[in-house]
Amino acid sequence: MNKHMGSNFNDFLEEEGVLSECEAAKRIIAWQIQSYIETNGLKKSAFAKEMHTSRSQLDRLLDPTNISINLTTLVTAANAMGKHLEIKMIDR
Repeated sequence: MNKHMGSNFNDFLEEEGVLSECEAAKRIIAWQIQSYIETNGLKKSAFAKEMHTSRSQLDRLLDPTNISINLTTLVTAANAMGKHLEIKMIDR
């Protein structure tokens, strides 16, 4: 084991008690993007091209179990859908 490696980000999210919320958010985002693609009659390859990415990257984005996506990818997807990404921190 590499002595310089710490725990992974999922471990951190779990320790903070927000892993399930992040997973739920990813499922919602994947569903929204998939719905956009289907509603507009797009092929995944065409939407990936609109995002300036690969079809395999889009498939990872659409996989609701894959929560390792970054903000840049989310912004790119939102832009390709004619939307903007808004992230808020709000009091519970």
